[in-house]
Amino acid sequence: MSAPQVQLPSQVSPPDFALSATPPHGVVGVEVVALPVLPGEDGSAPLLGPGGADLADLLGIDLFGVLEVASATGHAGEVTSVPVPLGSPDNAELTSVLMIGVGDQRAQDFRRAGAALARATRDRGAVATTIPAIAPDEAVTPFVVGTMLGSFGFHWRSGQPEQRPVGRVVLADLSDDLEPVLARAVAVGGAGWRARMLATVPSNLKNPAWLADQARRIADTHGLDFRVWDEQQLAAEGFGGIAAVGQASATPPCLIRLDYAPPKAGRRTPTVVLVGKGITFDTGGLSIKPGEAMINMKRDMTGGAVVLATMAALGAVGCPVRVVGLVPAAENAIGGNALRPGDVIRHWGGRTSEVTNTDAEGRLVLADALAYAVAEIRPDAVVDVATLTGAMKVALGQQVGGYFANDELLAGLIGDAADVAGEPLWRFPLSESYEAKLSSTIADADNGAGGPGAITAALFLQHFVGETPWAHLDLASVGDAPEDSHEWTKGPTGFGARALLEWLGSAAPLEGMRH
Repeated sequence: MSAPQVQLPSQVSPPDFALSATPPHGVVGVEVVALPVLPGEDGSAPLLGPGGADLADLLGIDLFGVLEVASATGHAGEVTSVPVPLGSPDNAELTSVLMIGVGDQRAQDFRRAGAALARATRDRGAVATTIPAIAPDEAVTPFVVGTMLGSFGFHWRSGQPEQRPVGRVVLADLSDDLEPVLARAVAVGGAGWRARMLATVPSNLKNPAWLADQARRIADTHGLDFRVWDEQQLAAEGFGGIAAVGQASATPPCLIRLDYAPPKAGRRTPTVVLVGKGITFDTGGLSIKPGEAMINMKRDMTGGAVVLATMAALGAVGCPVRVVGLVPAAENAIGGNALRPGDVIRHWGGRTSEVTNTDAEGRLVLADALAYAVAEIRPDAVVDVATLTGAMKVALGQQVGGYFANDELLAGLIGDAADVAGEPLWRFPLSESYEAKLSSTIADADNGAGGPGAITAALFLQHFVGETPWAHLDLASVGDAPEDSHEWTKGPTGFGARALLEWLGSAAPLEGMRH
């Protein structure tokens, strides 16, 4: 008898957003009005932003006095709530006013204000806010992204979700000229949401075939080309790393490919390849992980989730280059056919690896995809994304991701984009002094080269990209958030999609690089 089919319950959706030139007190049908609070100068009392004075007069409430009694400072994300039990003369549905700090009004501060609003308005129907009206050109994107991601939720309960995001957010006191900016912001926030969702889905549903189906749906929706290699094709075409890692699983491995081209692409349009690690669950294989270390391994395909989410949003952010997304997908399982320590595998292109640690499987699947990408697609740059090494978490904690690059210009472009997007990356060295650790007596390299783990993993991958400009994002440090914090929600983070979209959605993603 076959097992019952696993089905994901209906999930919550991020808020809808709308622009309105109307001041917040004039927006009808909202239950909450959220006003920005700016820190006072030199320790003076904080100030209310656009719409504050008019709303205070309309309601007959001394909002400035409320801030003083609450000892509000205006720092980013600070929330002061005022109940409005009788509504307002113009809006009987109004039940509360939120005053939310925006700190120094940097992008980070607007993201945090948006996330604070999201948490304070859960289960509400609609909110109107003038927080982005302080600095429309600078604030709309980070505020919308912060609100969306601070709203994220996932559930697999028998009943309804415990909480729902606010249904609608009206950005008041803003011109509809900002509609393109808002649409782009929603796409970026949506990519972060999608990456987080994919990484959160439990592995009794999420396997390589399921991930390929998600990619197919993305391709159909967003006009991308789609291809998938099944396990027979992987073996026949020499993808030995992907095939070996996935060979013990009841759900076979695959390689997923999505292709994006901008509307005016021509022969000279540069190409970028994104490669995302797609290990849908990682037991560690025969080099088995301790039980505690295995609990969050449903998210070991975060790199693949980031690549799929990025590919889905490229059109919306106006990416001007061709992009190919590759996701080598496998479940690293234990069984009679499992990859063994001491086995030697042959990667796409012929390079061999001695497997001394089956829990260093991510680099084995990435190697195949990188070698294929460089030889067959011939990109101008290639970037891989992976929750690859525990060493990165030891080095950086859980707030910053790590990356390596063999090209200075590419390193700068990605690092700068990550800072702007609010997904900071710290660059690590590709130090040749550790190259000897990769040596094997019987193969081209040893996959378990040991410490420093993040660096030796990057050196292992570097052999598969040749002279192609390449960056390696090791996001094991930030793959999980230990608790709710600003736009991060506890659990898998989907870290990286915003950074890649900031880079690829720029006017010249490969500026200064040779094509």
